[in-house]
Amino acid sequence: MPREESSPLEKVARHVFKKPKLLEEALTHKSYAIEKGSKVFNERLEFLGDSILAAIVAHYLFKRYPDEDEGKLSKLKSQLVARPSLVLWAREIKLGQYLWMSDGEEATGGRNRESLLANAFEALLGALFLDGGFPVAQRFIVRLVSKKKKIIETDYKSKLQEIIQKRYKLPPAYTLKEQKGPDHNKTFVMHVYVRRRLLGVGEGRSKKEAEQAAAWEGLKKIRAHRLAPKIDPTHMAEDNTVAVLSPRRPSR
Repeated sequence: MPREESSPLEKVARHVFKKPKLLEEALTHKSYAIEKGSKVFNERLEFLGDSILAAIVAHYLFKRYPDEDEGKLSKLKSQLVARPSLVLWAREIKLGQYLWMSDGEEATGGRNRESLLANAFEALLGALFLDGGFPVAQRFIVRLVSKKKKIIETDYKSKLQEIIQKRYKLPPAYTLKEQKGPDHNKTFVMHVYVRRRLLGVGEGRSKKEAEQAAAWEGLKKIRAHRLAPKIDPTHMAEDNTVAVLSPRRPSR
């Protein structure tokens, strides 16, 4: 499937780029740049967008919850800027269909790969910030967050442990498989196993965030195999809510 023209994406973002090259860079995956012999791809904008997102979400939560303490706000922020939320937002704006990627990346499902979508979403936010300033980036994120009717607390890691413990009488095991990127922008890759069987793979800016992402994948696999029909992690995150970590169990 060829990529689509990005003008509809500008309508969704409610911003027409004064510097279209910024949007093109945000939508360019490294695999495409390598294939074309270019050094321009979206990882630098992803780095910038990650920090802009954190600032916007922190400000949003600070205003929305004037009576909550720093600890509670930190827990809410940590999950709102984590991969599951970014993937949901990326899919909501159909970001995958606008990306430039290599033929090989596309053939292996790159347009729907969660790590790629989350990174591209941050890159798009970074491009919006550079082209339109903080207010443009802020309005884009706040529109997405404020669509949610409420914020619920969901701890994917604890939920997965509850299911596995009940079924197999032992907890799932997490293993760090890889660390990618420079020290200032590391990505951690965690695997979660049950009796040496790989159940989920997750990436994150920290080991704990990667564990949450791996647990989320594990819950989706369990749902797909009908091992726990009452547990639907996609529904938990998409049902007009934004998932945030449970304050009852420190898991990050």
